Amino acid sequence: MKNADADKPNGLFQTDPAELTERKLESRRLFTGAVFDLEVDRVALPNGKPSTRELIRHKGAVAVIPVFPDHTVAVEEQYRYAVDKILIEIPAGKLDAPDEDREEAAKRELREETGLIAGKLTCLGDYYGSPAIVDERITLYLATDLSEGERDLDDDEFLSVRRVPLSDLADAMLAGRITDGKTQAAIGRVCLMVERGLL
Repeated sequence: MKNADADKPNGLFQTDPAELTERKLESRRLFTGAVFDLEVDRVALPNGKPSTRELIRHKGAVAVIPVFPDHTVAVEEQYRYAVDKILIEIPAGKLDAPDEDREEAAKRELREETGLIAGKLTCLGDYYGSPAIVDERITLYLATDLSEGERDLDDDEFLSVRRVPLSDLADAMLAGRITDGKTQAAIGRVCLMVERGLL
């Protein structure tokens, strides 16, 4: 007998996927860029009626939360043109290719942006920032056993790095002062690990 949950992502889901899943009927590429592509798809809704989906296709990214033994975290301050603000973020970057090894990409981005080298990387799972319109999958990593190296920023990258206690980052997140989604997700996961004695 087939397990009823076999086709579900994990045991949390209760709904039959057929009740929610949309089916692509056709796809049209409107724009091909260096970072993302833009498509418009026609889909069949679960009830069979047609609809339209405007999609940003992204090759994927990684993000790393570097935590030192004293539970301080290396974070960055970086200006983001799209929101016209300087944000506090964890180190992150896009994949060079969709099939690039994500752990290797995480090591690269951490070293290039902060100069830190991770003796140990632990995958914290994936994060989708805006799944209604963007398919970008950001894989989150915890970096520990850190050592100092040399930064190697891209020519168009300008950011500053500092160490902040994890508890201060959690307080800032709860107060709404950390607004970057991937950074919130990583801080929350690491705080739970500390609370449960896993870090």
